[in-house]
Amino acid sequence: MSLLVVGSVAFDSVKTPFGEVDEVLGGSATYFSTAASYFTNVSIVAVVGTDFPDKHLLFLKSRRIDIEGIEKKEGRTFRWKGEYGYELNEARTLDTQLNVFQAFKPKLPEKYKDKKVVFLANIDPDLQREVLQQVKEPALVACDTMNFWIGGKKGPLLETLKLVDILLINDGEARELSGEPNLVKAANIILSYGPKTLIIKRGEYGALMFSGKKVFAAPAYPLESVFDPTGAGDCFAGGFMGYLANTMNFQEANIRKAIIFGSVMASYNVEAFSLDRIKSLDYSEIEDRYMEFKKLTHFDDLG
Repeated sequence: MSLLVVGSVAFDSVKTPFGEVDEVLGGSATYFSTAASYFTNVSIVAVVGTDFPDKHLLFLKSRRIDIEGIEKKEGRTFRWKGEYGYELNEARTLDTQLNVFQAFKPKLPEKYKDKKVVFLANIDPDLQREVLQQVKEPALVACDTMNFWIGGKKGPLLETLKLVDILLINDGEARELSGEPNLVKAANIILSYGPKTLIIKRGEYGALMFSGKKVFAAPAYPLESVFDPTGAGDCFAGGFMGYLANTMNFQEANIRKAIIFGSVMASYNVEAFSLDRIKSLDYSEIEDRYMEFKKLTHFDDLG
């Protein structure tokens, strides 16, 4: 079963204590679709400028990603520039140039409208709803958002949350969206907005899932080398949604497995700049790290 993602395709310039890259391939939909492509076919809806090189489109196609939904418009592609300190927890944005992304109006090709699994990456919540209006009968809808939309368009965001099954956000966004510092209480408030499941991404501390009264905690993978956290959350979402689209099993036990696959993809992503580590993966490496995650949290019963 294939997966639909709507989001950004961009050029990133990133500086960390371990190096620096300039105008490399980035964007939420790019990271997401590359990670998800290890599990299922992906269709992407995005916009790029006339400066976007064909080699990047060829790379996406090589990963079983349908790029018919990538619109090329006159102008420059979305650009982001950021810098990380030694903690690597949060980027300091140095420059954002929306360019053609500023007027992005997602238009789904006809064959995309029958997709059953949909991920709405971090874009304007009004646009997220416009996308859903074009999809005929989705079986699972998930979305991401950020503090910019929580602070500036909370009303439209709450309207979007009524229509989604799973919300993926980080801990700071969960606190801001709910107005509650305690994550357990924050989760209960957010679930009352509409989503059936909330996944809170906590970076180096792993991820938490809240579904009804049930809670699941997944650790982060302990890494010796972390070069660039850019796109880690998007790769988490890609692995997570890719596995769910592959299995079409949305039961809680399978969602837990999907969280681990998401964590695996995020852990590989941070080992190099841009998509360098993700695009060179072999699926056996994904399976091996999945089993390593299982060992991280295994302990014996009392007795």
